[in-house]
Amino acid sequence: MAVETRVPDDDCEALTGWGRTAPTLARVYRPRSPAEVAAALRAPGARGAIARGLGRAHGDAARNAGGTVLDMTGLDRIRAVDARAGLVDCEAGVSLHRLMELLLPLGRFVPVVPATRYVTVGGAIAGDVHGGNQHTAGSFGRHVVSLELLTPDGEVRTVRPGTPLFDATTGGLGLTGVILSAVLRLPAVETSLMRVDTERARDLDDLLGRLAGGDHRYAYSTARIDLLARGAATGRAVLTRGDHAPYDALPRRHPARRAPLAFRPVRLPAPPPYVPGGLLGGASAGLFHALWHRASPRAAAGRFRPLSGFFHPLDAVPHWNRLYGPGGAVPYRFVLPYGREEVLRGIVRRIAGRRFVPPAVLQRFGPGGPGPLSFALPGWSLALDLPAGLPGLGALLDALDEEVAEAGGRVQPVGDARVRPEVLAAMYPRLDEFRALRAALDPRSVLVSDLSRRLGL
Repeated sequence: MAVETRVPDDDCEALTGWGRTAPTLARVYRPRSPAEVAAALRAPGARGAIARGLGRAHGDAARNAGGTVLDMTGLDRIRAVDARAGLVDCEAGVSLHRLMELLLPLGRFVPVVPATRYVTVGGAIAGDVHGGNQHTAGSFGRHVVSLELLTPDGEVRTVRPGTPLFDATTGGLGLTGVILSAVLRLPAVETSLMRVDTERARDLDDLLGRLAGGDHRYAYSTARIDLLARGAATGRAVLTRGDHAPYDALPRRHPARRAPLAFRPVRLPAPPPYVPGGLLGGASAGLFHALWHRASPRAAAGRFRPLSGFFHPLDAVPHWNRLYGPGGAVPYRFVLPYGREEVLRGIVRRIAGRRFVPPAVLQRFGPGGPGPLSFALPGWSLALDLPAGLPGLGALLDALDEEVAEAGGRVQPVGDARVRPEVLAAMYPRLDEFRALRAALDPRSVLVSDLSRRLGL
């Protein structure tokens, strides 16, 4: 039977990353079936095509200026759930939010929780995203049992761990094929609450010592650094660590005992289209975090918090990227190997010296994935969003890239839209391996993105 290809929108659409900077125009297809995805790849246009999920990545991996973008959110069926075995089979356009809604009442949870739950399964695999449990659970690809991949030659392949194609696809930024569906392995939980310990660190050395000495006791661990602090207090932070709360740990009269697996995320009003100056960018963010640091307890143990508040407080605010202000934000996420703490100290001091930046999130990483573009490596990961209008921002980040590369670290490709190709090659020495696999899979250059052009992938 002939497959009808959906006609693209009459006008091109402006697409940006989540930071709302550097929009590009592309023709957007919205397929509703694997057959429609295949039809789109047969005639992708002169500038090729790339898949896109919910648009929460900051970088340019899911953009294709002048070309075609496949909005995969229409492929959103959950095909099967085996709660006993802890497996879910779902299409790539399903969001982690929807999985949480479905799985929590069954006593299961998503294996890796990134900074937002409004990420598609396909996007989580293509970016091999990580969460606060990276040091214990690794990144997302580690929990994929199998995936269906539509390669540029039109073939749908079932791809499993331990193969070169699987390794290149997890973290491969959508350039090895279009992910159609996946089977994920799920951890068991007894409640929708987290049991959380919070403590303050007086400076960066104190923070590193606390993380190194205690992270092994927790599934999830992140620290929010106050980058307004200087001098002896440089790197001071609030460290938050926790585990899924077991049912027996709930106090006798705790209301969650009646519905221990209920998932009730808070929803707040959306901010206005433009927040003057921004609340997540600039001096106001730094001031807010300084006040938040002082208000945080010096030490609090065993407090119960809802999942949504622990993992995704900003997801309660629709369109929260408006809080960056009209100029938007530029992300910077990097990891440095253990033993290069002095480089980390220097970078924190340099960023804090700008006096105009929001807080940063520091965490410990365990081993990364086996793929040539795997971001994680055992070491220290720092993530922050810088105001796009910060004077001298480009030169600052270029200099930091050089320091990170020289120290054996790397920036995260899925969140980047500016690193230079030669610097990325120094950070990812297996790039040629990835390019060779791509050339064999896609000799017609069907799958193309702004990122792949910029970096020569």
